[in-house]
Amino acid sequence: MLDAKNVRIGFIGFGNMAQAMAQGLLAVGAVRADQICACAKNWEKLCANTRPQGLRPCRDAAETAASADLVVVAVKPYLVEQVLAPIKELLKEKIVVSVAAGMPFEKYEQILAPGTHHLSTVPNTPISVGEGIIACESRHSLTQEEWALFEEVFGKAALVQLVDTAQLSVAGTLAGCGPAFAAMFIEALADGAVQQGLPRALAYRLASQMMVGTGRLQLASGAHPGAMKDAVCSPGGTTIVGVAELERHGFRSALIDALDAIENR
Repeated sequence: MLDAKNVRIGFIGFGNMAQAMAQGLLAVGAVRADQICACAKNWEKLCANTRPQGLRPCRDAAETAASADLVVVAVKPYLVEQVLAPIKELLKEKIVVSVAAGMPFEKYEQILAPGTHHLSTVPNTPISVGEGIIACESRHSLTQEEWALFEEVFGKAALVQLVDTAQLSVAGTLAGCGPAFAAMFIEALADGAVQQGLPRALAYRLASQMMVGTGRLQLASGAHPGAMKDAVCSPGGTTIVGVAELERHGFRSALIDALDAIENR
């Protein structure tokens, strides 16, 4: 029976997201390095990105699929069908997990052999430090045992969240693009602090920990973000002055517009 101690994970494609996922699984001790293999177009680059961590590089998708129980499809969306077509029969006996954007259940039903067990997901890069999100399409063909295994392994490095098919895109936008927005927020806060005399490295450190702590507080308490904001804003105090300034500059509407722009592109 497969479990976290013996499941073999193979990445077809080993770009930034696949590397982040592998790094996160190792960082939190979800699996051992010898349980992970990967293939990529550039052999030299693949070896440089796998062997130092103890991961096994594979020559092609067929070798990866043959060596794995759970296959992560991490190539560009336009390449998925081309890469998987020659190994469809191999994948029939595997758990197939897609991290390719815009590739929901129905598209894989057309690409994979009938009866293949597959799940479409959208992860984000903070998974590399065990603080990720994996938005998962609620419509999938994994068995209960396979889903439990996926949650057991990847849930140690990320919040695993099921969403309806119609919500997968926006959930992926929020979780996947959000780190870029958060990084801009950290940088801007730090710039403001540097302007007031704080050393830049310290400003980044404090701003980043503030973001981590606020997120963990909301997850732990379930509090409405507005209530969390109100709890920091004393009448006539300093925080409300800053909040009012952000409102004058359209801080919240800018973020809403950013998500709308992505979804409507």
